[in-house]
Amino acid sequence: MARPKSRTAKSGKKTRPIVVKRITRKTTSLRNSGTWKIAYADFVTAMMAFFLLMWLIGSSSASSLRGISEYFKTPLMVALMGGKSTSDVDSIITGGSNSPTEGGYQVKKGDIPPTRNDMKDAKINLQLQEIARLQHLKQRLEDAIATKPAMQKFKDQLLIDITNEGLRIQILDKQNRPMFNLGSTTLQPYTIEILREIGAVLNEVPNKVSLSGHTDATPYQGGAENYSNWDLSIGRANASRRELIAGGMDPAKIMRVVGLASSALFDPENPLSPSNRRISIIVMNRAAEQSAGMEGDSLTVDSDAGS
Repeated sequence: MARPKSRTAKSGKKTRPIVVKRITRKTTSLRNSGTWKIAYADFVTAMMAFFLLMWLIGSSSASSLRGISEYFKTPLMVALMGGKSTSDVDSIITGGSNSPTEGGYQVKKGDIPPTRNDMKDAKINLQLQEIARLQHLKQRLEDAIATKPAMQKFKDQLLIDITNEGLRIQILDKQNRPMFNLGSTTLQPYTIEILREIGAVLNEVPNKVSLSGHTDATPYQGGAENYSNWDLSIGRANASRRELIAGGMDPAKIMRVVGLASSALFDPENPLSPSNRRISIIVMNRAAEQSAGMEGDSLTVDSDAGS
């Protein structure tokens, strides 16, 4: 059987075969590629740097921030070789350092007045230093009570605590172990020894000292006319002052000596309790010293006005 003739043969022309190429792209899931991990790591690093920057800005004082700002305003050549910075353009006073080791940027201490926040920070630092100093003194006194035989025997009559006025040391009477002779300002020998030991320790701090004498509510039974517990309490406080000085305390540290009689009882529920008879020594903090100084000024003015 004869084949049918193709059009190609009939026309005498050869046709090219049509080749269709289909390219199949292999797609890889982004989740399985690991690329997101790099992006996430960059994001976390940037956020850490951002929050660290925010923390540094928040914890820096205004003067420090102005100094940093001034550093970036200063040209590199000025910072390295010395000269005027951009903020010194209007200033007629020259200064600063020409050495990069002495000061990397041309910010002079006198050019930046302290702000309210700077003064507040300085005040807080002073208060913290003072508290630490009083705490150290308290520890020194407690160690002396624990180690020195003269004070160890009377540790139940010695109370040491921190108040809003400073470090308070109280020496209390006991029923069979009073500090003074009955109705007198004469100190017992062991009380003298205790006060002299305390006086030596108090010289370790520059704080001023206040003394107050206290009695119980029993009316004074002495024979002196017009002599009361007020006179007795201030006499005992003054006698204690002399023994502190005899122990080595600087007399200039004494800022106030008062007698309070029974107006500030240690045991208000038992006005006749021996513990109400006591000597209170306060190592004053700065605020208490200023308050006592103002009271002294007001007393002086009043006395002048009265005269």
